[in-house]
Amino acid sequence: MTTLYVRDVPVELAETLKERAATAGKSLSAYVVAELGRIASRPTNAEIVTRLRQRARSDGPSATEIVEALQESRR
Repeated sequence: MTTLYVRDVPVELAETLKERAATAGKSLSAYVVAELGRIASRPTNAEIVTRLRQRARSDGPSATEIVEALQESRR
């Protein structure tokens, strides 16, 4: 495991994190590690764009079908 030090954390932010950790029944360290893990597991915008570009586009509805569905939903 690596130790991570975070400097210049505003007092208000530290208090909020402490309160949330207590509410979750966790230590501050365990809570922050879980939150950092959640953040790190999310794909970046660049990764999302890459995935979308790799998708086959022939499976979905045509532009005409989309426009017709939108027009129908507005009636």
